[in-house]
Amino acid sequence: MKKSLLALAALTAFAGAASAQSSVTLFGIVDLNVQSVKNGSAGSLKSLSTGGINTNRLGFRGIEDLGGGLRAGFWIEGQINPDTGAGPQDWRRRSTASLIGGFGEIRLGRDYTPTFNNWAAFDPFGTNGVADSNKLRLALGSGAGTVTRADNTIAYFLPAMGGLYGQFQVAAAEGATGNKELSGRVGYAAGPLNVGGAYMVTKKTGTMADDYKTFNMGASFNLGMATLQGAYEKNKYNKEDQKLVMLGALVPLGSGTFKVSYIKSKGDTGSTTLTNQYDFKQFGFGYVYDLSKRTALYGAYARLDNAGTTANGANQAIAGGNAGILRGENSTGYQFGIRHMF
Repeated sequence: MKKSLLALAALTAFAGAASAQSSVTLFGIVDLNVQSVKNGSAGSLKSLSTGGINTNRLGFRGIEDLGGGLRAGFWIEGQINPDTGAGPQDWRRRSTASLIGGFGEIRLGRDYTPTFNNWAAFDPFGTNGVADSNKLRLALGSGAGTVTRADNTIAYFLPAMGGLYGQFQVAAAEGATGNKELSGRVGYAAGPLNVGGAYMVTKKTGTMADDYKTFNMGASFNLGMATLQGAYEKNKYNKEDQKLVMLGALVPLGSGTFKVSYIKSKGDTGSTTLTNQYDFKQFGFGYVYDLSKRTALYGAYARLDNAGTTANGANQAIAGGNAGILRGENSTGYQFGIRHMF
């Protein structure tokens, strides 16, 4: 009897030690807003929309201590649509496995590309809502599926090195057009300063006529009363190119943060007719009021001006409006909502 009790105590202690060395976390974000978008002659559309300051998501992440400073981890995260409750119920936001140690991190799976990570780091709106900047980063007709994320990646992340950070990534095409990429990002963040640069080449595969290339760099500086941000990006494919400049600021105000950004795009389609197709500018501002560390109320407004005419202009639009905006027309939108993280 005594031996049985000792054995049970030993097993209980072992189980406790094992659970202390590993953990699994359920996490998510629910973000809903009332939104109105007017896309030129296509008219206005009012809706209950999602993702005003954060994309809605549900995920699991876990870590296991392997000993000797080595850890293994996983991260699976999918998008949810709380306005309707409909799918997609998949893990396409991120699905990775990692090995982490003093050497840094080796990560495999579907993940964000270094060029997206670098651009998003210097967008006051975090590439979300009516003032989102990511919709303006174009694949230029290449069919590249790597503007934001990439499938089948192998990545290496630098360990903490006194402010220096870096990410290097390769992705296999596995027979798909526009998914074979090689990219990297390096930067330095210490005190009030953050500066980084990234480069990506998506190799010519399938029906692509050439490689698709992206380079961007950005910086931010916290002055105390405000954080100033700026970024530049150039996208290149065959005879087409696009140059983007983004300026913005984050200003602490009361129990929240005021955000503002201005983005201008200039490009060349390689065509003698569609000369203004990549020429547009966007201005946006908003305010996030923090009710707690996890819950916030917010409002935002944005206006996107397309250059040119119906014959040769740009026709970018704020997401969530009616389809069919004509070239050279403008797009405006506003939203008011609530975000909760868990």
